[in-house]
Amino acid sequence: MLALARESLAKLTELVAHLRGPEGCAWDRAQSYDSVKGLLLEEAYEVIDAVNKRDFDGLEDELGDLLFQVVFYARLAEEERRFTLDDVIDRLHGKLVRRHPHVFGETRAATPEEALASWLTVKEQEREAVAREKRSESIKQPESLLDGIPEVLPATLEAYELGVRAAEVGFDWVKLEDLLDKIAEELAELRHELAQRIREVTPSRPQPLARSEAMAGEMPALQADGGPPPVRCGDSSTASGERSGPQGRLEEEVGDLLFAASNLARYLGSDPESCLRRANLKFKIRFQALEQEVARHGKSIRDCTPEELDRSWNVVKQEARSKEQEVRIKNQEGKKQGASRKDKEA
Repeated sequence: MLALARESLAKLTELVAHLRGPEGCAWDRAQSYDSVKGLLLEEAYEVIDAVNKRDFDGLEDELGDLLFQVVFYARLAEEERRFTLDDVIDRLHGKLVRRHPHVFGETRAATPEEALASWLTVKEQEREAVAREKRSESIKQPESLLDGIPEVLPATLEAYELGVRAAEVGFDWVKLEDLLDKIAEELAELRHELAQRIREVTPSRPQPLARSEAMAGEMPALQADGGPPPVRCGDSSTASGERSGPQGRLEEEVGDLLFAASNLARYLGSDPESCLRRANLKFKIRFQALEQEVARHGKSIRDCTPEELDRSWNVVKQEARSKEQEVRIKNQEGKKQGASRKDKEA
């Protein structure tokens, strides 16, 4: 098996070298580190999509596409005499051995939690060593636990990684209820900021909402389309591109809410990107079902009133929940049957 894998990888490496060579493909020869970044990101997301769908035939195909991007980048570096694919593999192999002292060293880990703690200890030691090497002698800056998080990460994954790093040293919510309270607090602050926004753009309002009312009550409609009042004078941008003024404060509160929600996903053993993609997919499926439901009544979705859309949406949601319940029941029955067969075989 291992020999076959090495042979297959060698064939792929040779193929990429040929594609980049004078007798190869003009398009492949024209590519650079920057030009294929989008392709690398696309292939990674397609792998995730196949995993989410449990499409194993697609997963096999997408993993191959992702592997091609890895080999392609290594080839670019080899042509510039920076490193080779062998160097990449050797470096990875060494890292995995170092970070598994509980497997290859004298220490042992009996549980997944102990194994993770062992991994994180070595990772932190490596991070500190790299920081010491890179630190300038003339600029004494303390190493940060948050150093090394890629700036190009999607914001949800950056929030996830920030939470993971902070949790490594115990800076985390003690229990789930505390985190849920934090989310409620951030939502209340957003409601308060929206109420403040209303007061700023409608100074003649006879009785503005108090903070406690903004936290507990339903917000009134801000515009005919349900959105907040438009940005007016007083909004500007900082040197970093961040807005100041009313719109900046709103964005800050929404960001705080999203950051807390991202950490909720982490706390529950998932990640915010996967959770949001699942929600996106659910919304897409249900909205397309809504379009079909409306069409069955001979109407276009653009011609429906909000009330008609709400009624149809509720019908679609109920049907979806019924189907989900049927699937859960079938899965439970399948598990019981499987357990029964195992008992009989035993």
